[in-house]
Amino acid sequence: MLVKIHKSYRDIVAICDSELVGKVFEEDKYQLDVKESFFKGNEKTKQEVLKIMQDMAKEDATFNIIGPEATELAMEAGIITQEGIKKIQGVPFALLLL
Repeated sequence: MLVKIHKSYRDIVAICDSELVGKVFEEDKYQLDVKESFFKGNEKTKQEVLKIMQDMAKEDATFNIIGPEATELAMEAGIITQEGIKKIQGVPFALLLL
C-alpha cells in the first residue's frame, strides 16, 4: 500500500492499494481519480499502515482511502465501518473526516 501525508491545518492521509495509482474509475455520474500527485507516497507494509492509521486518527486527520486492501485495513484499525465504504466500478473507497 502507498501512504502520503499532506500537511495542512488538518493533515490529510492518502492511502491506496499500490496497483490503483494513476487509474481512473467511472460509473454513472461518479468518478474516482487515483492521481499520482495525491496518492503516490511511500510503500508501506500492512503493519506500518495500520500504525499510521491509528496514530493519525488520534491527531484528527482526514483520510482518503482507496482499494480493497486499504479499506479492509481501515476497518481493522477501527476508523471506518462497512457502511462508510462506497464503490465505483467495484473499487471500494472511503473518505473520513475525524
